[in-house]
Amino acid sequence: MKKSNLAVTAAVTSLIAFGGAVLTAAPAVAAEKEKCYGVAKAGKNDCATKTSSCAGTAKEDNQTDAFVVVPKGLCGKLAGGSTQSS
Repeated sequence: MKKSNLAVTAAVTSLIAFGGAVLTAAPAVAAEKEKCYGVAKAGKNDCATKTSSCAGTAKEDNQTDAFVVVPKGLCGKLAGGSTQSS
């Protein structure tokens, strides 16, 4: 019975350690991304706009208040792309 308790404790400890590693990596990944306005196709935006409250609700292509998340530095290279909402 004590061996099974030891195995369960080891399993839980490893899950906690692994979960902590994942949580610390998430902010680094988010820092490598940016919102790019004016390049989303109709219905393909990533989040709410000034005129709607959900992702995927852009009414037209290249809507200036709709964004998609792209790797940092890419937005400025896209035609019509801006890191600021209009």
